[in-house]
Amino acid sequence: MKKYFEKGGSLEILNPIFDMIETILFVRPDRTTKGSHIRDNFDLKRLMITVVIAATPAFLFGVYNAGYQHYVSLGNNVFMSATSVDFVFKGLGIVLPMIFVAYAVGGFWEVLFGVIRRHEINEGFLVTGFLLPLILPPTIPLWQVAVATTFGVVIGKEVFGGTGMNIFNPALIARAFLFFAYPAAMSGDGVWTKAIDTYSKATPLSIVSVSGNTSIVDSLGSQGYDLWNMFLGLIPGSIGETSVLAILIGGLFLVFTGIASWKIMFSVFAGGYVMGLIFNVVAPNSAHIMALPAHYHLVMGGFAFGAVFMATDPVSATHTEKGKYIYGFMIGLLAVLVRVVNPAYPEGMMLAILFMNLFSPMIDNVVVWRNAARRLARGTK
Repeated sequence: MKKYFEKGGSLEILNPIFDMIETILFVRPDRTTKGSHIRDNFDLKRLMITVVIAATPAFLFGVYNAGYQHYVSLGNNVFMSATSVDFVFKGLGIVLPMIFVAYAVGGFWEVLFGVIRRHEINEGFLVTGFLLPLILPPTIPLWQVAVATTFGVVIGKEVFGGTGMNIFNPALIARAFLFFAYPAAMSGDGVWTKAIDTYSKATPLSIVSVSGNTSIVDSLGSQGYDLWNMFLGLIPGSIGETSVLAILIGGLFLVFTGIASWKIMFSVFAGGYVMGLIFNVVAPNSAHIMALPAHYHLVMGGFAFGAVFMATDPVSATHTEKGKYIYGFMIGLLAVLVRVVNPAYPEGMMLAILFMNLFSPMIDNVVVWRNAARRLARGTK
């Protein structure tokens, strides 16, 4: 069939679609003809699949937690009669349609731009389509998932030239669009379905963003949010962001396979912790959000998920070794800064990563030129 899709063939215009299917199903027979090359079987397809595998623990836990929170909302009588199997099937009914919509809509735009521009359809959306639903609340309408996916793919990636050319993380661009276009569906106490009017439970970030007369730690504890519960993640929140344990398992896999930089991950956590300590020193009282222990910031909201899966995006992150430390540290610092200083927006991880995506080329440039200046100075002595 290939001859019909090659240049001069009757179906030449559909070559990007044929190329996409061939790339997914087979190892292509292409051979290099000049220059020095490293023989390796690790291509973009395998890189993207590795990231999806790493995010699978967070996905599986998110499915279980979505079902668990649904049955909690139905009241104790129904919840006590439900089993883990019920939680899983209900969670699958919530999460799988979101992933299907994200892949279907994103795949449509990828194919359309590939055909119109006559360029290769890359596997970059394998990751974006999987990660995007994980950073959304389970009650988000499917049409909003479709609109956000469209915005993320078209405005976040294709306008820059496609996979590998984008300066912002497409999944975060999609989430930012939803947050500012439909804020009621993305934040606040209504993140999780309330099946009955008497059920209401705020997320940890919504609790700490409101100052009261009670110690900030006690306020969290009174709602069942101690450090261990937030680490395990059986709490309200976005689908893939609640379980720090599941996220760290995926992070270790990414580091072990060499896909993601441990320097960026470590620096994000370090930056967040340092910023948290600074606020602890200047906190006016124990009830203020500034008094929240620094290590609490690392297990709340989307901090861990952003550090492991979003900040390490190989396209929009820094590439120099020193630049990775600067980039990650600033993300962690800014995330906690936004979280504490702006009570109307308690989750600052998304904006921190997008902001540093903008500055990552400058950071790399400064690192390279400083290194060049040092070498030139050493050579003139």
